[in-house]
Amino acid sequence: MPINLGTLRSAASRSRHYSTASNSQSARALGYRTAFLCHSHQDRTLVLGLLQLFREQGLNLYVDWMDSEMPATTNGDTARKIKNKIVEADLFLFLATPNSLASRWCPWEIGYADGKKRHESIFVIPTTEHGTNYGNEYVDIYRRIDEADQGGLAAWNPRQHSGGIYARSL
Repeated sequence: MPINLGTLRSAASRSRHYSTASNSQSARALGYRTAFLCHSHQDRTLVLGLLQLFREQGLNLYVDWMDSEMPATTNGDTARKIKNKIVEADLFLFLATPNSLASRWCPWEIGYADGKKRHESIFVIPTTEHGTNYGNEYVDIYRRIDEADQGGLAAWNPRQHSGGIYARSL
């Protein structure tokens, strides 16, 4: 089932500080799986909540916007660096929210990832709020990460509704 945006906001309030490696090389040295987290910058609180949920499941992730090597503001170099980070990351995660679906960057990023990454390393994280689901246009194509019936986060293949694997196993 899609992750409720209220759940992400609540998880963000439990997170006092998310420590991570400053770049992908140090993340790998610490044993982190690296992920390019495709999201809208307007969803910073939701992203912090998602990182907290992953951490509670025993999965520490490196994400690109915490990387000291990425430009602080969007410029001509940003797209080149994003392309490199997508290719270099172990996983590509698309946090589907109203903001990310309306973004100019996010659809480009998932399209680029589709052409460059192994299909099994691309995940959509569908969300829901007030009865509206976000990300449905992608869940029949890509694997998804959402809430498991028994609690926690699980990864599922397209059109799979049972037998998912817990996110910590990614």
